[in-house]
Amino acid sequence: MSGARILIVDDDLHIRRLLHSALTRAGYDAIEATSAAEALAAARTARPDAILLDLGLPDRDGLEIVQLLRQSGSAPIIVVSAREATEQKVAALDLGAQDYVTKPFDSEEVLARLRATLRDGLQAQGSRPLVEAGGIRIDLVDRVVVRDGAEVHLTRKEFAVLEQLARAPGRIVTHRQMLEAGWPDAYDRRIEYLRIVVRNLRQKLEVDPMRPALITNELGVGYRLAAG
Repeated sequence: MSGARILIVDDDLHIRRLLHSALTRAGYDAIEATSAAEALAAARTARPDAILLDLGLPDRDGLEIVQLLRQSGSAPIIVVSAREATEQKVAALDLGAQDYVTKPFDSEEVLARLRATLRDGLQAQGSRPLVEAGGIRIDLVDRVVVRDGAEVHLTRKEFAVLEQLARAPGRIVTHRQMLEAGWPDAYDRRIEYLRIVVRNLRQKLEVDPMRPALITNELGVGYRLAAG
């Protein structure tokens, strides 16, 4: 399973370890920040798919951070906070948070809310959570790919590239879009990197990798995932 990248923002080491462990077990790629400054920097450079945000940060009020994170990116925010007052919850949601979980929390509940948030995000973007193409089933929420009834293991970069194609089946996705998704932190994004990943995807998913029908090339432009 290739997991979405989740940013944990909390200054409590115990909470970070607890969430990191739960996310990793569930197949997510977890990264951490301990302050508002670190959170804003990580949101810009790491491009997380979702953010778990504590409101009690040492350098800035968490409600202010919700606003700043909303302004800097589109990653959905789930507040995980010890603040139980209704006005705090309403304020966080009104400022752009997608959900609110109070501490102490159950890890399974956080994971369930995360899955629901990611699924809602896909639907809001016009993408289907489940995509079927050429005998392949792609679950964009749980990041699972199934071929002939068996799960296919993909690396994070392989899934990131496939995800871009699956969000727009039947339509061309440019080289640039896929490079930005697969290599968000890279200064030098070379198309050779993308070609290697696409070749690996074809080896794992195509009936005949030498005659690809699932992932086709649009010369000089990008790639296309077969529709239906």
